[in-house]
Amino acid sequence: MNYGEIKKNDIANGEGVRTSLFVSGCRHHCKNCFNRDTWDFGFGELFTEKTMEEIFSACEPNWINGLSLLGGEPFEPENQKVLLPFLIMFKERFPDKTIWCYSGFTFEEIIGKLNSRAFTNTSTEMLGLIDVLVDGRFVEEKKDISLVFRGSSNQRVIDVKKSLDSGSVVLYLE
Repeated sequence: MNYGEIKKNDIANGEGVRTSLFVSGCRHHCKNCFNRDTWDFGFGELFTEKTMEEIFSACEPNWINGLSLLGGEPFEPENQKVLLPFLIMFKERFPDKTIWCYSGFTFEEIIGKLNSRAFTNTSTEMLGLIDVLVDGRFVEEKKDISLVFRGSSNQRVIDVKKSLDSGSVVLYLE
């Protein structure tokens, strides 16, 4: 897996101050996507153990609230294979820090309720490590700059733990 950027001390992509990882590779190709460069799976640099250590180091200060995953698309099957072990290590090292994930796939697609390439043998386990999922493709016609942590009104900010426990989507933010 490649990544396009790591943002340290990011305040735009989740609650509090976070470290954000922008993975490469996305097949959604949303109209007017803010990060078109990351559509290409080969864009950026190779995600290595050194990259993981850089992210872990950036997340160590107690004022860092957690990690945010963006893209590209974290739930592309190729990216899941690399992100799952990374997220397991992150949660082991930082059990009190949160993981936010931005995905063009919906919660229902990731868990297999709707047919999607995002539903794999690792998608549910990966989702279980995420605290908040911002789901759904960016839709230019539904763009709304007044929304918190999302770009278009079709997207949802989901409390993943509560949603998995209840079997239906529970919003983190309205």
